[in-house]
Amino acid sequence: MHSSYERRVGDTAVSGQETVLHLRVSRFWCGNDECGKKTFAEQVPGLTIRYGRYSAPLRTLLQTIGLALGGRAGARLTHHLAAAVNRMTLIRLIRSLPDPQPRPGPEVLGVDDFALRRGHTYGTVLIDITTSQPIDMLPERSSDALAAWLNARPGVQVICRDRAGCYADGATRGAPQAIQVADRWHMWRNLGDAVERTITKHRAHLRDLTSTRRPADIPLPASAGEPLPATADRTEPRVGRLAERTRHRHASVHELIDQGHDLRTIARRLALARNTVRRFARASSPEELLVNDGTGKRPRAVEKFADHLRDRWEQGCTNAEQLYQEIKAMGYRGRPTTVRRYLRPWRAQTTVSLRPPPPPTVRQATGWFLRNPDDLDTDEQQHLRALTAACPALAAVRDHVRAFADMMMNLRGGHLERWMNRVQADDLPELHSFVTGLRRDFDAAKAGLTLPHSSGKVEGHVNRIKMLKRQMYGRANPDLLRKRVLLAD
Repeated sequence: MHSSYERRVGDTAVSGQETVLHLRVSRFWCGNDECGKKTFAEQVPGLTIRYGRYSAPLRTLLQTIGLALGGRAGARLTHHLAAAVNRMTLIRLIRSLPDPQPRPGPEVLGVDDFALRRGHTYGTVLIDITTSQPIDMLPERSSDALAAWLNARPGVQVICRDRAGCYADGATRGAPQAIQVADRWHMWRNLGDAVERTITKHRAHLRDLTSTRRPADIPLPASAGEPLPATADRTEPRVGRLAERTRHRHASVHELIDQGHDLRTIARRLALARNTVRRFARASSPEELLVNDGTGKRPRAVEKFADHLRDRWEQGCTNAEQLYQEIKAMGYRGRPTTVRRYLRPWRAQTTVSLRPPPPPTVRQATGWFLRNPDDLDTDEQQHLRALTAACPALAAVRDHVRAFADMMMNLRGGHLERWMNRVQADDLPELHSFVTGLRRDFDAAKAGLTLPHSSGKVEGHVNRIKMLKRQMYGRANPDLLRKRVLLAD
C-alpha cells in the first residue's frame, strides 16, 4: 500500500437528480525496479475504469445516446437525463468504442454504395438480407474491395445488388459460386427512363390530347372589353440562357462523337459528368432535352382549379371570396388576392376566350405507361387509349411495359429472353438500349425476376446513412460514421 485518495465519478441519475460518487481508493506501490510504473490506482470492478470520470453504467448510457443521436442532439438529451455532457464528449465516447468484430459472410448479402462526398467519394455498405442488419462498411466503391471482402468470408450464396458494373465484377471474382440478383426496382427505373425518352421522341402526339369538352367562350355579366390574349403556342422553341447552353452542349457532344471520341473522353474535355454526356448523346436533337428544362412559364397554383371556377362562373357565382373558400376546401393554398386577379378579366369582358387546357407533359404520359392500369382514372385511361391509337410505336411500348410488369410482379424470369426478342423486333431504339443493358447482365436480371430477394433492405440502410450524415453535419468522417452504422441498436 502506497497511499489513498478521494476520487469522484459521475453515475446515472437517481430520481431525476445528478449523482456523483465519492470513492476512497488505494494507490499501490510496485517494488520491482524494472517495472515502468511505480504506483497503481485501485479500480472498482463494474464501476470505474482507468482515467474515467463516468461510471461504467453511465458511460454505456452516454455511448448509446451518442450512437443513436450523435453529438448535438445527444448533448441536448443528456441535460434532461441529469447527466449533462457536451457534444465533443459524446463523440469521443463513440470513438473510444472498439471496432466491430468481423462477421462471417451471410447466405444472402446485399451490396450498395453510399456517398461520403456526393459526386466525388463513395463507400460500400454490406447488409445481411435475412436479418436486415448491416455487416460492414467499405471506404471505397470498387470491385477489388468487394472481391477482397468476399474472399475473406466464404459462404455467401446470394448477392443482391444494383446494376453497377464494379459490383458485378467484384461479386464474380470474390464469390463465383454465389447467385447474383439484380434489383427489380432498378430495372423498372431503367425501363421507365427508356419509356420517357420514347415518349419525348413522339411528344407531338401529346398536343392532340387537349380536352374539347369545355366551350370555347363563357358569357359574362359585364358589357365591354377585349378578349383575353390567346395562349402561347407550346411548340415554339425554348428560349433563355439554359436553353442556349443546352443547344451548345448538344452540338459540342455530337461533334466530338462524329470525330470518334468515346463518352469518357468527351466528359473530360467538356468538364461534364459522363451520365450527362450520355444523355446528350442519346438525344437526336436538343429539343428533346428542353421538354422539362424549366425555361417554360411556371403555371399558377390557381390554374389547377380552373375547371371548377369555370363551372361555378357559368352557374352565376361571381363572388371571388365565395369561390376562394370553395377551392380552398379543395386544397388550394394560395391567397384570395390571386383568385381575384384570376377572375378580373372575366368581369371586364362580355365574352372570355377560354384558354385550352395544356397538353399533358412527358412525365405525366410516362406515368400512364408505368402505373397499374387499374389505378388510372377515366381521363387518364382515355388519354392513353387515344395516344396509343395515334402512335403505333407508343402502342408497342405500352404492350412491352405491361409484359415486363407481369414478369416482375409474378416472378416469371423465364420469359425474359422471349420478351427481349420481341422488343428487338420493333423499331424502338430507346428500348433497344435498355435490352442491351439487360443482355450484359442477363443472369443477374433473370435471377432478379425469378427469386424473391431484392435490395429494398439495402436501400433502407442507405437512407439511414444519409440521415446520420445530415445529423452529424461535417463530422461524419468514415471511422465515426462506420461505428454509428454498425454499433447502433
